[in-house]
Amino acid sequence: MLLFAQLLNGLQYGVLLFLLAAGLTLVFGIMSFVNLAHGSLYMMGAYIAASVANATGSFMLGLVAALAGCLAIGVALERVAVARLYGKDHLNHVLATFGMIMFFNELSSMLWGKQPLFVSVPEFLDGSIDLFGMAYPLYRFAVIAVGLLVAVLCYWMIHRTRLGMLIRAGANNAAMVGALGINIKFLNALLFAVGAALAGLAGAVAGPILSVQVGMGEPVLIATFVVIVIGGIGSVKGAFYSALIVGVVDTMGRAFLPMVLREMVSRQLADAAGPALASLLIYLLMATVLALRPQGLFVAKR
Repeated sequence: MLLFAQLLNGLQYGVLLFLLAAGLTLVFGIMSFVNLAHGSLYMMGAYIAASVANATGSFMLGLVAALAGCLAIGVALERVAVARLYGKDHLNHVLATFGMIMFFNELSSMLWGKQPLFVSVPEFLDGSIDLFGMAYPLYRFAVIAVGLLVAVLCYWMIHRTRLGMLIRAGANNAAMVGALGINIKFLNALLFAVGAALAGLAGAVAGPILSVQVGMGEPVLIATFVVIVIGGIGSVKGAFYSALIVGVVDTMGRAFLPMVLREMVSRQLADAAGPALASLLIYLLMATVLALRPQGLFVAKR
């Protein structure tokens, strides 16, 4: 039962990573724009959702507000700053978006203060569901379901719609697509805004599980980049499978690695070394994948 529970927790963490990775892989993999501020959009989504939910008592209103707010922030960022950086060196992207991280962290401190915000699980998702004789929190199960639904919608949009065809064509040859009369600037703005909305959705659903606080986007952003590198840059399908793998590996390592070490070394040493080694597992996984398959597990199809 413990193993099964941790497996579900790993899947839940994995789908959260996918919500972030799906938006980031569109921006990073398809537009070739390095957006370090993606984690800040995740943080803003969490803050907006928590504030609206606590003020109105409705988690769903908070969720809608997070989606709309991050979509609007994404449009504003793309128009004001990001659009000026297309075609420039990646170092310019890194410097500009790193500045955005500091801006959003200070803005969050001014608006909400330094203390964490907490949001309750919505009443209709409060409780547990029986899975093969084990009680599992209903809200965490709902997060898994939302992540799977978003994965299906993303795959359908990229591979089964005209918009997806234009996105893939623009990634291959933006000049040719523009010559055919397609507004590439609008297409890029739309992609960036959708990525921002997905980051806000991830932050909103993470709020009841984690505390909402300044700087919460930076650690999860690192894990998201690991997901993209393992899955294959620009591949939404790769981001999905890689996010699930990373989520399960990270959760299982943190839960069971200290137990395994206690069988080999002293309990004190195991408790000290176990968490540190567990935190390295996803990076060892990334290094292994890069050594064996540098392009990632799934190559993006254009």
